[in-house]
Amino acid sequence: MFGALAPDGAWSVSAVNRRAKAAVEGTLEPMWVEGDMTGLKDFGGNLYFSLRDSQAQIRCVMFRDDARRLPATPTEGMKVYAFGRATIYEKRGEFQLNVAKMMSTEAGGLFRIAFEKARAALAKDGVFDRPRKPLPRYPRWIAVVTSVDGAALRDIMAVAGARWPVAQIAVIDTRVQGDGAVDEVVRALQTITKLTKVDVAIVGRGGGSKEDLQVFNEERVARAVAAVPVPVISAVGHEIDVTLCDLVADHRAATPSAAAEMATPDRDEVMSDLGHLGVRLAQGLAGRVQRMEERVGRTGDRLVSAVERRLEVVSYQLSVASGRLDALSPLGTLARGFAVPRDGTGRVLRRAADFYPGDPFVLRVVDGSVNARVEKN
Repeated sequence: MFGALAPDGAWSVSAVNRRAKAAVEGTLEPMWVEGDMTGLKDFGGNLYFSLRDSQAQIRCVMFRDDARRLPATPTEGMKVYAFGRATIYEKRGEFQLNVAKMMSTEAGGLFRIAFEKARAALAKDGVFDRPRKPLPRYPRWIAVVTSVDGAALRDIMAVAGARWPVAQIAVIDTRVQGDGAVDEVVRALQTITKLTKVDVAIVGRGGGSKEDLQVFNEERVARAVAAVPVPVISAVGHEIDVTLCDLVADHRAATPSAAAEMATPDRDEVMSDLGHLGVRLAQGLAGRVQRMEERVGRTGDRLVSAVERRLEVVSYQLSVASGRLDALSPLGTLARGFAVPRDGTGRVLRRAADFYPGDPFVLRVVDGSVNARVEKN
């Protein structure tokens, strides 16, 4: 029997494996499998490992396109849930699980690992320690980085429009989850640096699972938020959700609506403040005018007193000078009993030799002139 020739209908190995693969894939639906990772290897981004429990193990592979969606690379010995399809690797005839999704059985799992790793890198570079930029009181331009299809944008527009309708809102549309979302959010944040009129920026999205919010836990996105030159408000998820973007942003809001409130003043409050300010300005101006009038009055009194004192000094000085002038005046000399003789030409006759018998002359006295003649010399 064993020496007989093989029948013409014998199957090839590849045919058997192919039939086994079809049978396995047709029988077993895609499933979640729980187990401990062992023998983890990374070849070109493809992850090869086994899942085992206390009694058995199964070989697994997670191809690069699926593996790169993981928030962090799993580690040897980690207990995980793996979702995939059972199949036969035809080339070796090995039963394996082609894994499409994976998560750790621990709370937070791979997302927590990725979060802690990114936070440590940011802390090392001092991103959390940089000064936070204050919000402008009356913004004219607000940039919003989010999806135009999300409820977050509608909430922001509604709140901002009601509170501060004079502000212009520049929406930078971007995906906030899924493939390519990280690159889009980073580019959107970098775009703000080119918008020179922007006063404040809001970045975020509505609530979701940890996987939905993972984009805002990426290190690249967090660094892009920190690099924005204007104040940034992070509004990712709900109040209980805390992301890396929340930690590095200048301000954090519990929701997108709260972010819009934080970014804008209330116009009714502003108008009320302006009314009160007008009253205070009027009162302050009236008080200032009154103080100026009082100051001018006091200044006028001081000027009058100073002028009077000056006039007294000048009057005294003039009196002294007048006395001195009187003492030096010829009239003063005449008043003391002296007389001044002059000839017909007005020349003063000072010596006896100036007088000739018979010559007329005029004798100037204090209250007039006296005509005289020389009798003899």
